[in-house]
Amino acid sequence: MKLSQFRFDLPLNLIAQNPTKRREDSRMMVVHRQTGQLENKHFKDILDYFDDKDVFVVNNTKVFPARMYGRKEKTGARIEVFLLRELNKPNRLWDVIVDPARKIRVGNKLYFGENDELVAEVIDNTTSRGRTIRFLWEGDDASFRNMLEFLGETPLPKYIKRKPDEEDKERYQTVYAKNEGAVAAPTAGFHFSRELIKRCEIKGIRFAELTLHTGLGTFRPIEVEDLSKHKMDAEYYRIDEECCQIVNKAKETSHRICSIGTTTMRAMETSFTAQKLLKPSEGWTNIFIHPPYNFNVADSLVTNFHLPKTSLLIMACAFAGYDLIIEAYKKAIKDKYRFFSYGDAMLII
Repeated sequence: MKLSQFRFDLPLNLIAQNPTKRREDSRMMVVHRQTGQLENKHFKDILDYFDDKDVFVVNNTKVFPARMYGRKEKTGARIEVFLLRELNKPNRLWDVIVDPARKIRVGNKLYFGENDELVAEVIDNTTSRGRTIRFLWEGDDASFRNMLEFLGETPLPKYIKRKPDEEDKERYQTVYAKNEGAVAAPTAGFHFSRELIKRCEIKGIRFAELTLHTGLGTFRPIEVEDLSKHKMDAEYYRIDEECCQIVNKAKETSHRICSIGTTTMRAMETSFTAQKLLKPSEGWTNIFIHPPYNFNVADSLVTNFHLPKTSLLIMACAFAGYDLIIEAYKKAIKDKYRFFSYGDAMLII
């Protein structure tokens, strides 16, 4: 398929700028793959579609405050530094994106904080906007992490046109987040509150956890018309034995397995056996799922409403069928569903 087939006109006022007051109160469109039926519900109604011994597979990655603002030595120019990944812990080496990039060259120093609490030196160019920097910090790792937490801010996507606030520290994070390493949140999980999870568990629904540290590549614009030529950035994932046991027992007893989010789905589609069972593994995945594609593990999916021409929308089309998802998106726009990270949910069954 071609990228242009995934273009649609999205009114900018439908891109959610704030989360709902309560997580489970977001709206949810239910998409029935077999019948083509589209239902308008709320996320708390998800209980009605799953039974005892069904499984929700979630991504327990935790977002860290990846966006920092520093100033360049001598000129004092304000520079945005977006932390992507730590390369070498003892030497404090990080891959970052800088903006504006034209001002930043190898050898430059950047100062962070009102009193220059943290200093970094640029040691390499990686891409047009990418740099490798070394933080000049003599304390231990715990104090360094505390400093990043103090100086960094919640990395809200640029489509959210406001500064992050204290509420975002909690809401741009799932309630089950535990393994720090993501610079973008697995947003389908935002709709679960602790109370809703407890109600699911009382009904007998099991939760299985895996980790995929979401990077900016998930949201990077696709720049090729032929989807088979698009390359995703690699992201670290880990699936342990406990997760596999929960998922595979459900599969073997013909219970439903629901992937909570596209990142969860990508991890599972990276690590399965010839019998279409989940297998333990860890490493890096750059799998890009686009139509046509035969899914191997999950038989249902929770995802948000995504922006045009994104890998997230394209995966939803691969899972439910292009025509049905395009019809669902037309209905979502007509019914004023909220889009993107803080937006509403879609359940595909």
